[in-house]
Amino acid sequence: MEPLSADAPVIIVGGGPAGMVSGLLLARAGVKVAVLEKHADFLRDFRGDTVHPSTLELFNEIGLLQKLLEEPHAKLDMMTLNLLGQRYTIATLKHLPVAAPFVAMMPQWDFLDFVAEQAKLYPTFELRMSTEAAGLTYDSSGRVNGVALANGERVPARLVIAADGRRSVLRTAAELPLEDLGAPMDVLWFRVPVPAGTDMSDVALGTIGRSGMIVAIPRGDYWQCARVIEKGQLAAIEARGIAAFRADVAALVPGLAASIDAVRSFEDIKLLSVALDRLTCWSRPGLLAIGDAAHAMSPIGGVGINLAVQDAVATANILAAPLAAGENPDPLLARVQARRSKPTARMQALQRFAHQRVIEPMLRGDITRVPLAVRLLDAVPLLRRIPGHVLGLGFGRQHVESPLAKEYS
Repeated sequence: MEPLSADAPVIIVGGGPAGMVSGLLLARAGVKVAVLEKHADFLRDFRGDTVHPSTLELFNEIGLLQKLLEEPHAKLDMMTLNLLGQRYTIATLKHLPVAAPFVAMMPQWDFLDFVAEQAKLYPTFELRMSTEAAGLTYDSSGRVNGVALANGERVPARLVIAADGRRSVLRTAAELPLEDLGAPMDVLWFRVPVPAGTDMSDVALGTIGRSGMIVAIPRGDYWQCARVIEKGQLAAIEARGIAAFRADVAALVPGLAASIDAVRSFEDIKLLSVALDRLTCWSRPGLLAIGDAAHAMSPIGGVGINLAVQDAVATANILAAPLAAGENPDPLLARVQARRSKPTARMQALQRFAHQRVIEPMLRGDITRVPLAVRLLDAVPLLRRIPGHVLGLGFGRQHVESPLAKEYS
């Protein structure tokens, strides 16, 4: 292997939660790091809004929780579901032993802007927007030693971290092996304005009926809505026309009926193709994949952001000090997968269970009665702590162990 360049930074491709948080933590430890984000900003409506207690506690550990919570957000400490016309309480987070025992419903662009602002306080951090990665570069031994950009530029790197999402260009270029677990659904995202004088809590966060499922995320003056559909069925829905789509939504969630006409055409609707997969090997010499690039999560439970952040923390815990000391990170890369693969697999197993027991029957129109588990959770408040703990803190929870460079403290 050729000598590693002491001047080359760690290059993180992808400015989502995994990329930005790992960039912040590495820069905080004095590591020279550059995050490459292909878009000009972080504004993407299909990005999730749920910042779970596990993530909030990580920011508490580095002294940034109160600043983060100054960003616009709503607090969600009870999970309710409207199922077959009746609302059920299925989880509580209030008991969790953390500083912020709630989900912060925060637009992801605000979360990412906040992380970027904090990271830029460190002189070893660089964020390059409108910078699209097209592939990898290699040294004569076959080790990854940089990123090839879409504009033809080559950016040298001590280490490349692929955090470029579920359709990762870098994991494909590196030929990392992918296991597809399958997903029965896709999601259609659209906005519905909140009529003046409306109490947003009148519309449940999640609604499941015989005709489908709608998630309605409150964002102040509008709901960011997601309609769950059978995978590959968008063309059939479009063929029925936008009026039929609006009628279906209004029938399922009457609280949206007054302003659903704001969805004027299918141009107002965005398709999220749902994937549930994971790499069986997250790294090769010079390259590490994390977040959705390593494991695409279903929207079930809204846990994708938080698994990505947990990956970022594990990455910094394992690599920050050696990188700051100028060591070769390659022997340590497999440790990130070893720490994070089992928690990921456990959460994906729960999501597959939900797909099989809830989503697939719903898509077939086979949900005719409320499951016993839902009725028990609603009837016995103490039981709600179990799903609350899983959703709020997940599995294999990480704590920030990466160092803070002395000159920044």
